[in-house]
This record gives sequence, C-alpha cells and structure tokens, in this order.
Amino acid sequence: MIKRSKQKEVILRVLRSTTSHPTVTWIYDEVRKEIPRISLGTVYRNLKLLRERGEISELNLNSAPSRFEARTDIHYHFICEKCRRVFDVDEPPDKRLKGEVDQKTGFQISSYQIEFRGVCRECRETMDKAESGEK
Repeated sequence: MIKRSKQKEVILRVLRSTTSHPTVTWIYDEVRKEIPRISLGTVYRNLKLLRERGEISELNLNSAPSRFEARTDIHYHFICEKCRRVFDVDEPPDKRLKGEVDQKTGFQISSYQIEFRGVCRECRETMDKAESGEK
C-alpha cells in the first residue's frame, strides 16, 4: 500500500481540479502554492508512484513533455496542433479494439492510448475570423 503524504494528497487534488492535462512544471507550480518548499524532484517521484499505483494517468504525446491527469479509465484524447491543448473526447471507447489486436497479434496489451489531432474549435474560429478579415 502506498503511504499517503501531504505531497501526494496535494498533487492528487491539483490533478483532480483540472481537465487540462498539465505538464510536471504546471503541477509543480500549482503544488508550490500550498507547499512552497517542495522540490521538482519530489513532484516527479510522487507522480511516478501515483501512476504506478493506477491513481493517475500519464500521457506521452510524440516526444512532447508528458502530461498527467486524474482520469484513469480508457478514453480518447484530442490534441490541437495549433494551441497544443489536450482535450478528453467524450465518446465511449471501442471495446472490441483491444480484443481484436490481442487476437490478431498474440500481444498481451495492458493499456493503450488513442489520440486524435487537428485544430480545436477555438483555434478554428480564430483562423476563420482571420481569413474573413473579422476582428
């Protein structure tokens, strides 16, 4: 059983308070508001422990810095190629996919991530206004 500490509790609270899929640096900055003397290394270690225990998820997005979230269920993500924000996609995951890949390949899949990429609504609206000459 993982020992509960003030650091872990604050990190979890910070992650549960946002849907923005933050980086370690953002998490560190937020945690320092409550624990000013915490080190970046402590934040990294606690994120690793929380991830290993299945209490948080880590998103590895094409060599960009890892992002974290409190949500641990299988779900899809959308990454805006313009503003780089990450959004949850509220569509139920295709439960057949893992089974089909397991069966066809003989792999034993423990987890997977599917991400969609493109331009988010806000960036698309900004681009449309710029193209039409609106201010």
